[in-house]
Amino acid sequence: MREPLTGWTLGAPATALVALILIAPVGATIADISGGASPFALYQAFFASGFRRTVLWRTVGIATITSAIALVVGFFTALAVSRAPRRWRSVLIVMAVFALLTGVVVRSFAWLIILGRNGILNGFLQWAGITDAPLAMLYTQGAVIVAMVYLFVPLMILTLVGVLEGIPEDLIRAAASLGPSPAATFRQVIFPLAVPGLIVGRSSCPPDPSPPVPPAAAGGERQMVMGTFLHQQAMVRLDWPAASTTAAIAVAVTIAVVLAMTRLARRLNPAAT
Repeated sequence: MREPLTGWTLGAPATALVALILIAPVGATIADISGGASPFALYQAFFASGFRRTVLWRTVGIATITSAIALVVGFFTALAVSRAPRRWRSVLIVMAVFALLTGVVVRSFAWLIILGRNGILNGFLQWAGITDAPLAMLYTQGAVIVAMVYLFVPLMILTLVGVLEGIPEDLIRAAASLGPSPAATFRQVIFPLAVPGLIVGRSSCPPDPSPPVPPAAAGGERQMVMGTFLHQQAMVRLDWPAASTTAAIAVAVTIAVVLAMTRLARRLNPAAT
């Protein structure tokens, strides 16, 4: 009599496919940048450059602020959607993620019209008498953050709505009946149960703003980030070793952030992982 197939046996084909398509190219990219003299020559050259270090730290800073804003906005929007009457939830979800129905390029260049010196926002501020001259909002770090938040909030909402809908309403009512304040109920009941969705949602906002179009359109070369820098090296300069080095560093930072978030998730809610 044959033994029943185990979970590892059933998952082996999918695991092999993922390793072949996703892991192997990353490994080949890292292995292909020895640089001749030393396996770490190109990494040393990357961190020896003040400009490249600035791009890396700017990217981490923008990604941190973007993630924080997207988490807060996406979480409370998803909470409101999940607690809305059932007949309105589909409408609210469509409204929340309507931006995803347009292309990234269209959404990114829309900010040129909104934030430009002769754009909609500057025109409104001058019409309202708030400013006397156009403000320099485009090609700033703030413009990049706004563009990236606009890009990632819909993804955060989609991730969190399902998790928050899965929290039983009876559980929240039972917790509230014990006498804690709404803030305490949120902190001790709703938030820990939503941790898995927060981790997945945070993973959708990578430390490297990988889509090159939004930061390039809103920030230009003065606010270059790793995604734009990588695109420039690979597609404009055709410097494949340098592009591979940049990609490997971005992957390493992403893995470090995911591991840190997973460890934090275990502390907030051991059952979440």
